[in-house]
Amino acid sequence: MVGTADGVAHNEYLNRLVPNSNGTIEEKIDEVRRLLGKAEGDPLKIVGVGAGAWGSVFIAMLQDTYGHLRDKVLIRIWRRPGRAVDKATAEHLFEVINSREDVLRRLIRRCAYLKYVEARLGDRTLHADEILKDGFCLNMIDTPLCPLKVVTNLQEAVWDADILVNGLPSTETREVFEEIRRYWKERIAMPVIISLSKGIEAEVETEPRIITPTQMINRATGVPIENILYLGGPNIASEIYNKEYANARICGAEKWRKPLATFLRQPHFIVWDNGDLVTHEVMGGLKNVYAIGAGMVAALTKESATSKSVYFAHCTSEMIFITHLLAEEPEKLAGPLLADTYVTLLKGRNAWYGQKLVTGELSLEMGDSIKGKGMIQGVSAVKAFFELLSQSSLSVLHPEKNKPVAPVELCPILKMLYKILIKREFSSQAILQVLRDETMNDPRDRIQIAQTHVFYRPSLLGQQP
Repeated sequence: MVGTADGVAHNEYLNRLVPNSNGTIEEKIDEVRRLLGKAEGDPLKIVGVGAGAWGSVFIAMLQDTYGHLRDKVLIRIWRRPGRAVDKATAEHLFEVINSREDVLRRLIRRCAYLKYVEARLGDRTLHADEILKDGFCLNMIDTPLCPLKVVTNLQEAVWDADILVNGLPSTETREVFEEIRRYWKERIAMPVIISLSKGIEAEVETEPRIITPTQMINRATGVPIENILYLGGPNIASEIYNKEYANARICGAEKWRKPLATFLRQPHFIVWDNGDLVTHEVMGGLKNVYAIGAGMVAALTKESATSKSVYFAHCTSEMIFITHLLAEEPEKLAGPLLADTYVTLLKGRNAWYGQKLVTGELSLEMGDSIKGKGMIQGVSAVKAFFELLSQSSLSVLHPEKNKPVAPVELCPILKMLYKILIKREFSSQAILQVLRDETMNDPRDRIQIAQTHVFYRPSLLGQQP
């Protein structure tokens, strides 16, 4: 049974002893140690920075797979201290614990159960870093993880990291990695960094361009871009930890992406590799934009399949149009982008956010960091893509007006999301006005425009023509 102590032990046994096409667990970790030049007796240090749902699950998966090899690898995760768990969450957490016999027994065995009883009664305040040590991520209470080594001091966590996993939102990445740089000044060998972050920022002061989390990390730390990779895919964190079949791509320099793809691959989590780092990273941010609108449409139309399909047709045509601006060979991105969009629309936090704005359970005044969900990356991505595509220097020929217009003029959904979420000029209801606009072009026309015109602007991703 998945999640039971016996099940975990059985999986570890199989992982250690059953060879597969990628070798045994020990062979995989030995290969990574060799590439990083680790000496015998010096454990490989893997450090997660940021403890949201995906960041926590990613580190927990590595702990489940490799944690028993303590002489070869040490795995830890950093999160900020001091975040209190409110009483309602503590009560729900107590219910989750008591519904899972394996979790209940584990806590009792670790003498950790009593504090959850006290928190349930209101006699004690739990903190997010405290419960993460027991395997509970504050953004994903319903899915208990394995116990984790949690460090709340950033310097202590990262100073000797060999592999660092960035689980921070893009909005926090720059600030945290600028601090990390101070702790790496004396390093001779730079670590390898795997970024899970899917947000973006726009730079428009000189030449308009997108800034991604891997580029932020490169700028903030001075770590060569060859040592920084992006991992993403159409995944829901809780389902991956519960061993639902999933796949992902790790993108970056061949030296690291191929061995790390093998290192991260598991029977239920297939990792492919690709050399196109920035484009895949940007596409991961783009789908979050349209997921918010999808959630709004679903809630406004009471889950009307017809309305949702109309929205999907228009939003995918806008995404295809935008990819033709960003990528020289956009056709190669169609499958991964649509798959990631599909799962995000079905069950992602950005679509959920759009729904809750419509129902009134959330408001824009509450910000985009939501209790129990974490950062809603799509909000900042709406702002970044709108600002970028509004630049007159990127103008394209409007098919009907026959005059140059900023690319955003051909993306009415993106325009409306900006007016709703950023400018706050309209309510969520306005998203339906866009879909019902009689002057709106057939989405096929937008795709045809993209496919028959040379729109590609390599400078948007900081690349040379």
